[in-house]
Amino acid sequence: MNEVEVGLTKRAVRAYSFDDVAVVPSRRTRDPEDVSIEWKIDAFTFRSPVIAAPMDSVMSPASAIALGKLGGLGVLNLEGLWTRYEDPTKAYKEIASLSEEEATRGLQRIYAEPIKPELITLRLAEIRDAGVPVAGALSPQRTHEFSQAVLGAGVDLFVIRGTTVSAEHVSKNREPLNLKEFIYQLDVPVIVGGAATYTAALHLMRTGAAGVLVGFGGGAASSTRASLGIHAPMATAISDVASARREYLDESGGRYVHVIADGGLGRSGDIVAAIATGADAVMLGSTLARAGEAPGQGWHWGPEAHHATMPRGYRAWVGQDGPLDEVLYGPAHSADGRTNLMGALRHSMATCGYSDLKEFQRVEIVVSR
Repeated sequence: MNEVEVGLTKRAVRAYSFDDVAVVPSRRTRDPEDVSIEWKIDAFTFRSPVIAAPMDSVMSPASAIALGKLGGLGVLNLEGLWTRYEDPTKAYKEIASLSEEEATRGLQRIYAEPIKPELITLRLAEIRDAGVPVAGALSPQRTHEFSQAVLGAGVDLFVIRGTTVSAEHVSKNREPLNLKEFIYQLDVPVIVGGAATYTAALHLMRTGAAGVLVGFGGGAASSTRASLGIHAPMATAISDVASARREYLDESGGRYVHVIADGGLGRSGDIVAAIATGADAVMLGSTLARAGEAPGQGWHWGPEAHHATMPRGYRAWVGQDGPLDEVLYGPAHSADGRTNLMGALRHSMATCGYSDLKEFQRVEIVVSR
């Protein structure tokens, strides 16, 4: 029923983005203070369902600690500036000073510095010493290479994040990562992605992943659609992956895999739509890059922006909206949905009559345009 014809020889599925859907209030409303936005994964409970994207413009050890103390989860990019340079301050300043014309070449040059395993150990230890949950991320291509450093340093949660991650990568040139074997050996909750379809997500769930990232990340700083022609309208993608979660719950005899929206989450209304369509939590990039504690200081870029041969992202100016606690919990000083993100989520849940995130996944939605 959602298929449309694209000419005479091709059919396509109609898909919806966050902007296309809206939640509908029910007969009951609640006090926002009575609403819980706690999120639990494995043995960890978080004050809010917020995971910071492993991007150098968003997360440093210091900002990961700050987010952890505010009740979210900071994920450090273990292939980033903090594991390439003893002191990346100079690199950040140079990135900020690059002209638009030289930004991509400049990023490629700066990120050509090798990753140092001892810095992986050091950075994760910094976060652990602060008493907050420790999380790091590697791409599938680098997970084999640096897994021992991660295991030696110790993490509470681990993220394998790429433009798209499959359970069945095929290569004639290198030994692919065996996700199921790696997750079993790591013995901590592993979040993997991106995925955007029911089938891809179901296969990732069968590897033993604790969570699946939906989407391809990047958001405001991504050119994946322009470069590769790949796009996943997020409302439909989350709903499809949530359906796979339900299938796997039955198949596995009750094992629940968390669905985490990753991409297109620029404003609080997008977070509301993500939870309403089935997400358990959200991974935020540009939204947190606008916080005062973000190391990018108003500039935002992802790992795809400095790819050595196929860059598919930008260094984008996103500005600054205020300190991290105001971005998450307010008070907001504008009405554009860029600050007090969790307050907006609470108000939406309360207006629609739901008391926690799992209930809110059942809210009625409409296609609004």
